[in-house]
Amino acid sequence: MNIMQAMKFEVESCAVDDTLNTAAEKLCKKDIGCLPVINRTGQVIGMITDRDICMAAFHQQKLLADIPVSTVMSKELYCCHVSDTVAKAEALMRTHRIRRIPVVDTDGKLVGIVTLDDLATAVQRELVNRTHEITPQEVTATLASVSQPHERER
Repeated sequence: MNIMQAMKFEVESCAVDDTLNTAAEKLCKKDIGCLPVINRTGQVIGMITDRDICMAAFHQQKLLADIPVSTVMSKELYCCHVSDTVAKAEALMRTHRIRRIPVVDTDGKLVGIVTLDDLATAVQRELVNRTHEITPQEVTATLASVSQPHERER
């Protein structure tokens, strides 16, 4: 199954020069947990989560309006391309213990996002249609992997 059959096309994003206040407002309005961060040409250059914002506010003890997204976003980025399969997205999620992956075109521009929830829905559809590109066991393994606490750097 192609990633385009599982992903969401309507995806909120933020700009690299936005503040955490702007990012938090977008997360709150859309009731979502992450935003792809894009540069001026629309290419995905990072991700920011609600947790990133909370931790930055706690550790920096500044107003969210005074903290740029660029200083907090995850720069280690894993993307899927529109031509990739859901199996590739699932493998990336499991390997890198992430719940969401931006989907980009050949120029690296944001076209959508795929989440672990999207993969679970795709597996359910495959079960009904009796096609199995990824199995329920693989989705379960991915969920278990991303749910493990990350080791803290000391």
